[in-house]
Amino acid sequence: MIKAEHLSKDFGKVKAVDSISFEVEKHENLILLGTSGCGKTTTLKMINRLIEPTSGSIFINGKNIMDQPPELLRRGIGYVLQNNGLFPHYTVAENIAVVPQLLGWDKKRADKRISELLEKLHLTKDYLKAYPRELSGGQQQRVGLARALVADPEVLLMDEPFGALDNVTRSKIHAEFKALDELKRKTIIMVTHDVQEAFELGDRICLMDKGKIVQDGTPADLLFKPKNDFVRNFLKEQKLHLEFKTISLDDIWEWLPSKQKHTTAKPLSAATDFWTALEHFNFDHADAITIKNKETGDVKLASFEELMSAFYQFKKQTPHE
Repeated sequence: MIKAEHLSKDFGKVKAVDSISFEVEKHENLILLGTSGCGKTTTLKMINRLIEPTSGSIFINGKNIMDQPPELLRRGIGYVLQNNGLFPHYTVAENIAVVPQLLGWDKKRADKRISELLEKLHLTKDYLKAYPRELSGGQQQRVGLARALVADPEVLLMDEPFGALDNVTRSKIHAEFKALDELKRKTIIMVTHDVQEAFELGDRICLMDKGKIVQDGTPADLLFKPKNDFVRNFLKEQKLHLEFKTISLDDIWEWLPSKQKHTTAKPLSAATDFWTALEHFNFDHADAITIKNKETGDVKLASFEELMSAFYQFKKQTPHE
């Protein structure tokens, strides 16, 4: 869906982005990860021509982005900013309706789409006449996301979209983000400096440094097959937590107790990540969790100790650094 070839951006003598190439498949969420100044935001802004490339090419759905006026290109791309980018003197309804008005939608069609999105983003119609200053940070971010999604673009660009939120709100919005069917139909590129966020939301991660892509791969690729010391050290401090988030119960299935056990407890899917499974012991005060493999129909029951044992058995027998 999106393809960048030898993309570069120079600001005077500074090479902010240095001949990078990458591809994003349809309906994939690619994360551009790295510290401040690594070139990730510059890369994102070149995709919708908020910044013009010095050299290289970008294609969206096989079409070179330079072959159409920037304003037309941007109307087909959703864009979400860290500070939500809402117009302070516009109501929520007016903010979301900006793109439909540019596209010439009639009011009935726009109102129907806005109402639909508000419901999906857990905002009542009472908010339609409110102004951004009257909303919490999480509510403002939801409105910003609604504005980016209202015209149903195929591509969504997100620049540190949750960076201004507190940890509790961010965690809740992450869960909503992953569950929202609207986003599952989009091709997304998201910029973040938050390693946990990248691993939680990304299908694939481009780790950047000094304008270059150091490694491009799945979260598991970066974690278990780091390309060099930079990748290894970048993830080092959070490595165990990231492993808990990246490894699923399906990955450790063969090391869980082999005997099937019957229980009335609602089973967890084997696709559940290890961290979420551990949370059930903490929040539900459970002695054991039930896990069901949807493909085979097999059910297993595991205590905390058995779950941890399976995790370390998996790590011992899985090639990784």
